[in-house]
Amino acid sequence: MDMKVKVLLYLIFLFISPLYGNTARLSINRRGLEVKKHMNRLNKFPIKSIKSPDGDIIDCVHISNQPAFDHPLLKNHTIQMRPNYHPEGIFTGSKKVVKDGGVKTKPITQMWHKNGRCPEGTIPIRRTKEEDLMRANSVEKYGIKKHKSMPIPKPQPNLINQNGHQHAIAFVEGEKYYGAKATINVWDPKIQQPNEFSLSQFWILGGSFSEDLNSIEAGWQVSPDLYGDNNTRLFTYWTSDAYQATGCYNLLCSGFVQINNDIAMGASIYPISGYHNSQFDISILVWKDPQEGNWWMQYGSDHVLGYWPGFLFSYLSDSGSMIEWGGEVVNSESDGQHTTTQMGSGHFPEEGFGKASYIRNIQIVDETNNLRAPKDIGTFTEDSSCYDVQLGKNGDWGNFFYYGGPGRNPNCP
Repeated sequence: MDMKVKVLLYLIFLFISPLYGNTARLSINRRGLEVKKHMNRLNKFPIKSIKSPDGDIIDCVHISNQPAFDHPLLKNHTIQMRPNYHPEGIFTGSKKVVKDGGVKTKPITQMWHKNGRCPEGTIPIRRTKEEDLMRANSVEKYGIKKHKSMPIPKPQPNLINQNGHQHAIAFVEGEKYYGAKATINVWDPKIQQPNEFSLSQFWILGGSFSEDLNSIEAGWQVSPDLYGDNNTRLFTYWTSDAYQATGCYNLLCSGFVQINNDIAMGASIYPISGYHNSQFDISILVWKDPQEGNWWMQYGSDHVLGYWPGFLFSYLSDSGSMIEWGGEVVNSESDGQHTTTQMGSGHFPEEGFGKASYIRNIQIVDETNNLRAPKDIGTFTEDSSCYDVQLGKNGDWGNFFYYGGPGRNPNCP
């Protein structure tokens, strides 16, 4: 190359490189400002803060200052401090299930309880940290499911895989549903990639499965991308437009009105079940108040957490049309291989109690506001050699199922 051309190229490089540097710095500064602005919106002024042993900070925020009231339709909302109606029927709380199969009452707690509790008149909120937001693809998308992360629409044999999301579920449809209940075995499944997750939950669904799906969800999850660790955490989610623009996890947007000062959504729960060891589970109930139209959530036998106002939804402003219970994982198929992210305990249903994960005492709330056993329960999984589900029924557990699996294995390459 001619020396004059080399000199000219070098001079051009010296001229444009500061411009690229300035653009990069402006982009970083702009994102930093967005992060701080969003943190200020999410993190309300605390009356008290508690450092959890797992690294979380739990802020005790005055009940009237919670994120729900950022919603324009909740500006002058009067908090409903208790539901007008509670479903009639048997409800069992969180228990420790010991190795011999016997049941002994022992409520599961949350990790932050070791270092304190929130006072009356406040609610506990997991503080959002800067690193939480920096992990998100964009600040605005933090705490929101990807559009492709919708639950199985109509579980049928010819259904294709939902864009890398795999399930092992039991479901009912064909009636009007006004709530659901489940007692969910708690584990700490291993996650292969930071952008993958594993959860166990139930879905209350209404509407079509395109752009207007309504969903209320609750259970436990392990999600390094959302929380920055591999802890097992209590979570909720809602959407009224198939995860497009409405809804979020826990209290990361306005909507859910919390009234309970003892349970923090998104916080770690413990103890965790062990393979061929003591088993632990949590009970969750969600039901619609027939008078006010709000959807209430209860954790265990005595923790009424709060409610989703009925106006948040279109189809669920009346009732649900399908209930699903079970597990879901993200399969990113790294290097063309199935993920090793575990579902449930990471073991297949046929291994049974103490080894496979279970969901027991599954019930629905009917039009008479009664908890009852569901009819005509179906099951679905995209690939039973990766994750599977098996139904059962007995006098102690009612309708139940074992589910889960290890992901990649010789039969699931």
